[in-house]
Amino acid sequence: MSQSTHAFTAWYRPMLARHAGEEHRAASALELFFDLCFVAAVAQASSAFEHEMVSGHSGRGLLGYALVFFAIWWAWMNFTWFAAAYDTDDVPYRLLTLIQIIGALIVAAGAAEALESGDFTVITWGYVVMRLAMVSQWLRAACTDRERRHTALRYAVGILVLQVGWLVRLALPVDGGTATFAVLAALELAVPVWAERAEGTTWHPQHIAERYGLFTLIVLGESVMAASLAVSTALDTHKNLGSILPIALGGLLTVFALWWMYFAQDAPRRLRTQRTAMLWGYGHYVVFAAAAAVGAALAVNVAHVTGSRTLTNVQAAAVYTVPVALFVTCVWLLHRRAAQLSTAANVLPPVAALAILSSTVTPFPVLGTGIITSLLITGSLVLVRHEGSDA
Repeated sequence: MSQSTHAFTAWYRPMLARHAGEEHRAASALELFFDLCFVAAVAQASSAFEHEMVSGHSGRGLLGYALVFFAIWWAWMNFTWFAAAYDTDDVPYRLLTLIQIIGALIVAAGAAEALESGDFTVITWGYVVMRLAMVSQWLRAACTDRERRHTALRYAVGILVLQVGWLVRLALPVDGGTATFAVLAALELAVPVWAERAEGTTWHPQHIAERYGLFTLIVLGESVMAASLAVSTALDTHKNLGSILPIALGGLLTVFALWWMYFAQDAPRRLRTQRTAMLWGYGHYVVFAAAAAVGAALAVNVAHVTGSRTLTNVQAAAVYTVPVALFVTCVWLLHRRAAQLSTAANVLPPVAALAILSSTVTPFPVLGTGIITSLLITGSLVLVRHEGSDA
């Protein structure tokens, strides 16, 4: 290839579907940068969630966090699956991806306002920026990938119409905000189901699994950083090591166990059909939201033991144990069929989730959760070794 031809293809490449079985497919530098910028939005949502919980506004905080996280997760997920099928890495593709990052940063800027006062104006505009950039990507695909033109146009039209709906929602009375959000979110989830019926896109199982794994790593890392900051601040202010140490130790054990559990799964084996892949992708809303909430919940418990008593002991504990139990349960449900676990191994995760929820009423719920999740990993390893020796 001549130098002039190489320069031209760097500026523009026809957006054709990449082969689903492409070898050595790894996450690109742009995808990693995209993830890191999106985690800034996750961090802001988690921080606002923590503030609401510490302030005693648990109901408003939980609802606001769930709604804000949907906007972040859904935009991230749509880009991830699109990139798996159509990553051209040319100038238009990069610029449109950077516009999506700008939208994510706008969402991050509006997270606190959304949780504290229920004002989703800034978040809605950030979300619309991200989604309109995605419409442009799908229109590019429709122009050059004739085999999947109907699919690309369905995505573009569906997303575009819904962005009008999100903007109209801003003018509606505040009282109906949650109901209209639920309707529009359900329609957003329906767009890929409708679009993929025309002609399935050529996503790459290993690439998708790697992308989800990398985002899980970053989110768990953000949780560790948020929790470390909370513990450090508490120690500097209160010097109450006896009450903070069990929380810090339990938090570390929990995050280590969640990491181990997630990456013990063979995700590409689960991603065999369009239906199972879609269920797997949608199920990660709970996985990501729960993982991001762990750090904030740990900070809430640190604040609780060092003097912020806006929550009862049970409420403060539940803020932590519920997302951990959700993470454990969801990862188990997403992979149990593909993993072909024995009866004993298949029973361990739901039993552990129930035990985690039960630890809410114990004197040291965070430490108890860390011990239970660690025992879950230990038990799983023992069963795997035992079954392997019997084979």
